[in-house]
Amino acid sequence: MTSKIAAIQMCSSESVDENLQMAYRLIGEAAEQGAKLVALPEMFPLITDKNDWRLHARESFGQGKIQDFLAHTAQHYGVWLVGGTIPILNQQGDKVRAACLVYNELGVRVARYDKIHLFDVVLSATEYYRESDTVEAGENSVVVETPFGRLGLAICYDVRFPELFNELFKKGAEIIVLPSAFTVKTGEAHWHVLTRARAIDTFCYVLAPAQSGTHASGRKTYGHSVIIDPWGTIIAECKEQKSGVIYADINLEEIYKVRKAIPIEDYK
Repeated sequence: MTSKIAAIQMCSSESVDENLQMAYRLIGEAAEQGAKLVALPEMFPLITDKNDWRLHARESFGQGKIQDFLAHTAQHYGVWLVGGTIPILNQQGDKVRAACLVYNELGVRVARYDKIHLFDVVLSATEYYRESDTVEAGENSVVVETPFGRLGLAICYDVRFPELFNELFKKGAEIIVLPSAFTVKTGEAHWHVLTRARAIDTFCYVLAPAQSGTHASGRKTYGHSVIIDPWGTIIAECKEQKSGVIYADINLEEIYKVRKAIPIEDYK
């Protein structure tokens, strides 16, 4: 049995309301094209150059404008929706978790994954990032049952850590969703090779929606949202620097054909 899945590419601004409107339109477009599993990119509700933006846009788990939007939109369009990342207040109240929430077609939240590997890097004298200043790292990997296959969750910088994907494989993942906001420099060098490698590592489909373009804050993201099959072949890609949707029909039988031909389970 085949299922149509979709990755949404966005160039999010500094306005939460504006970004939610754009996401709503693109999710609707995906639903109209028959997609039943739709994924948004990392930081889809807001991108700004302010270091503390997450603390201003944060929500308590289970309530808030962004979470209400995700639940309502999933139910309205009758799709399973992977909500990129949103800032969820941590228990101490001093930082947030970069949380990826999954909603079923009834608008019920069925999974939450908190980004484990935080983006603390220095790319040049003028381009550096310290996600840990405002974000608290998660601890647990997550795989959730869906009508389309077992869904493993990862976020952006996680892609550089194959041990997480190995753990998702061990938990039975068949599709791995990777909401991202790669920088242009790292994206040009590593995005395609890393996403393809994680598909090959696990013989899973990889669904990787991304931020793309020059944002209102001046930040630039690489884009190139991709859907990759278990053989590591890119079967859909958004090559243009703009918001949009890409699609692919997936078949879980393809996963097990590859895994049978090249057994890896005994070595994981």
